[in-house]
Amino acid sequence: MTWVITRLCRDCVDKSCVDVCPVECIYEYKGDDRETFPNQLYIQPEECIDCGACEPECPWEAIYEDASVPEVFEEDTALNAKMMEVQDDFEVPVHDDIEQPTPEQVEENKKKWGFGG
Repeated sequence: MTWVITRLCRDCVDKSCVDVCPVECIYEYKGDDRETFPNQLYIQPEECIDCGACEPECPWEAIYEDASVPEVFEEDTALNAKMMEVQDDFEVPVHDDIEQPTPEQVEENKKKWGFGG
C-alpha cells in the first residue's frame, strides 16, 4: 500500500505534505518533459512507508491511499509510479510558506478535474 498525489495538486503545489513526510518520498519534477510530468508533486511508491502523514496536510485534498484513489484520478497512480523511470529528474522540494486555499477554491479545483459536485 502506498499513497498517491492526484491531479488535484496540479498547478496548486502547496508542499505542506513535504514537511511531514518522515522518509522524504514526496518529490517535485525538475526535468523538461512537462507533458508527461505536469506541475504537481509525486510520491515515490517504493519509498512510501504508508504512514499517511501527508494526507491531512494537503489543503487541496489531493492525496489518497492507492486503493482509494477516485476513479476519475485512476491514471494518477500510474503517473506517480512512472517517476521511478526518471528518478534523477526529481528532487525533494523545499516547503514554501504560501497562502492556504479557501474551501471554495478547493471545491472549484475539484470541479475543474471532474470530481465532486
